[in-house]
Amino acid sequence: MKTLIVWLIALFVLFSATTAASAADVRTVPTVKQTKLGKYLTSQEAAKFVKKNASKTLFLDIRTPAEVAFLGMAAPVDANVPYMVEPPFKEWDAAKSSYKLEPNPDFLPEVRRRLSAKGLGPGDTIVLMCRSGDRSAAASNLLAEAGFKNVYSVVDGYEGDLATTGPKAGQRVVNGWKNAGLPWSYKLDKAKMYKINN
Repeated sequence: MKTLIVWLIALFVLFSATTAASAADVRTVPTVKQTKLGKYLTSQEAAKFVKKNASKTLFLDIRTPAEVAFLGMAAPVDANVPYMVEPPFKEWDAAKSSYKLEPNPDFLPEVRRRLSAKGLGPGDTIVLMCRSGDRSAAASNLLAEAGFKNVYSVVDGYEGDLATTGPKAGQRVVNGWKNAGLPWSYKLDKAKMYKINN
């Protein structure tokens, strides 16, 4: 009987931990997308979680302002707070075949400002979404180092992962917010944009 009770308690704890935010399966998260806090959501899980917990959650799009301007933004996002920004003088990243980005020195203060503006504090939930989950993992780690304990990374991001085979190889069509048909728009809300005077 005692073994059964211990087993039921363990099952309850496991069930509670995995359903608290409908967390993505940690075992399937690629190394580059893993975080110190180990809290993950798929885009579909994030949409449900944010809808259910909107008043107690800060949902941030951490892509660059250019990405948001050209690719649109998820409708329920509270704000765009870029984790990385383009340097004043453009540099080329040969390894990534892209422009270089550098850490945004204003990231932590802006996250704190957005939390406060929503009436939330460092103990409340923050959900981070970037293009495909890499930057949101790094941003989650930075927030964890700053003492935040309840930060989720959207592992498939806004655009999703690259297809590796087939006619759409190299395109971001595998998963992600947009590919899941979740609400988004090219029409942006000025109040949600980074460093825009209202």
